[in-house]
Amino acid sequence: MTNSKGSIIVKNAISRLMDGQNLTREESRSVMNEIMQQKATDAQISAYLVAMRMKGETVDEIHGSVEAVSSDDKYFTLEDDNAVDTCGTGGADLSTFNISTAAAFVTAGAGVKVAKHGYHSVSGRCGSADLLKKLGVHIQLNRKQMIQCFHDIGITFVFSAYLRKNRQYALGPRQEIGARNLFNLLGPITNPAHIKRQVIGVYNKNLMQPLINVLKELGSEHVMMVHGADGLDEITLNGKTYILELKGDQIKQYS
Repeated sequence: MTNSKGSIIVKNAISRLMDGQNLTREESRSVMNEIMQQKATDAQISAYLVAMRMKGETVDEIHGSVEAVSSDDKYFTLEDDNAVDTCGTGGADLSTFNISTAAAFVTAGAGVKVAKHGYHSVSGRCGSADLLKKLGVHIQLNRKQMIQCFHDIGITFVFSAYLRKNRQYALGPRQEIGARNLFNLLGPITNPAHIKRQVIGVYNKNLMQPLINVLKELGSEHVMMVHGADGLDEITLNGKTYILELKGDQIKQYS
């Protein structure tokens, strides 16, 4: 049960964010731990996410949150260093179909093995889990089944909600907010299969640099982070696409 009085740690963090102050990595990790342990009220979770979004997320705030979210994960290996993920942030508000999921099928069909990380839609209309379920795909697989699927057919779906029960309590506040927030950023960079090669669509160009720096610190090997000039959180056909590419320890920027 959530503490009816809420969390002092989260309350103090909200106050600082509202004053435009950044949190340290340790502070961000502590706040997310309080949220995960259900010590924060729904109102506090909502206020924290909104205040963080309005101030703008920093590398330390994202990284600290990732450490908390991933602390209880039992990472599993697919024994394939070239496996890729096509999970994006979502939240472009352009009413597109789920491009990253379609891209995962095309990629697997071309012979590249894919561990597609995904979730139900929260801030958009259709998440990857919603799409696959509508197609009749059985998405609630355990880790052993995910690994078998990956090796047998070259693609598997890593369903966050099924593997991470500790994130379900925050679903209510996130859905009620209905807007992009910190959790949109955590999704693409917390694949339990620990994928090191990704294409990530980002809804806000200003978030590309913080996210690519976090991935570099987390040990990613090759990442293309993309944002369309028309606001699309994918590679767009309507103009320029801005790209940050991490390869090894080098980051290149181009369009």
